[in-house]
Amino acid sequence: MTAALRWVPGAALVLLLAGCGPSGSKSPESPSSSGSPTPGGPTASGPASDTGPVEIATSSGVPMVLLPGGTFIMGSDQGARDEAPAHKVTLTGFLMDKYEVSHELYAKVQLPDPSHWRDNPRGPVEKIRWRDAKQYCNERSLLEKLRPCYDEKTADWNCDPSANGYRLPTEAEWEYASRAGSTDPYDFGTADKLRQYGWFNDNSDQKTHTAGQKKANRWGIHDLYGNVSEWCEDVYSPDYYRTAAATDPTGPPNLGTDVRRVIRGGSWKSSADQCRVTARQGERTGDSDACFSTDYCGFRCVRRVTAEEWTQLKAAKK
Repeated sequence: MTAALRWVPGAALVLLLAGCGPSGSKSPESPSSSGSPTPGGPTASGPASDTGPVEIATSSGVPMVLLPGGTFIMGSDQGARDEAPAHKVTLTGFLMDKYEVSHELYAKVQLPDPSHWRDNPRGPVEKIRWRDAKQYCNERSLLEKLRPCYDEKTADWNCDPSANGYRLPTEAEWEYASRAGSTDPYDFGTADKLRQYGWFNDNSDQKTHTAGQKKANRWGIHDLYGNVSEWCEDVYSPDYYRTAAATDPTGPPNLGTDVRRVIRGGSWKSSADQCRVTARQGERTGDSDACFSTDYCGFRCVRRVTAEEWTQLKAAKK
């Protein structure tokens, strides 16, 4: 696909994807140090590695953040057993939703909303099965005239990595975006600041809240801590980090028995510890469960950008 770019004087670059008219989205918050790697954080590698995070608006008006490729330390040797060992991972650049998928976005693709709380159109969807999230990704791709990633004819809705449509983030992509260059338990430091950045057990009043009310992380992404836990693409295995690929890891194979998928970020009912950037959880997908009632499971979308899009972005920035 092709992309059009325009320069916004005194603001960030705005990338308008194919078929998109003038964007009404605001320029991203200043990321302070987020445009430069911190010690132990992401290092320049891959396409457009000299370009920091940039906010864009998709053709359907969804705010996303363009994240450059980089290398970071994933996991922790000081957390739970399934967070170890800490290991180096290199990722290709990608786009990630600035906010968790909300009721109003879900309604745009005309899918039935299973959520417990539906009184606030800008609140995140929840009670979302893993396959529900993948179906939304496909429908949003079609809405924007992109090629869907997921093959709905396969039992697992297999993902085609060559497609340019939306998908769930890999666990590595989620942690990379959440860390935003930091090696701390949260990108803002320690748990004493968590109330400023997320809705969790101590401040949520035991429910979800409007997307984006809390501060964004240093790369301009909201609600990575709490509100709803977010589905990832990967199969969950507590020992996966011992054998994980070093470049663009996609998780362990699906062995077809008691399969759980990774959810990240904690939710409105989580402790502060469960909201850490390295905290992992495996959740049954609910795909065959008519009574799926996990009102803490939501998601956000990602997609890879083409080399052409990176090139145009770099050219427009000069």
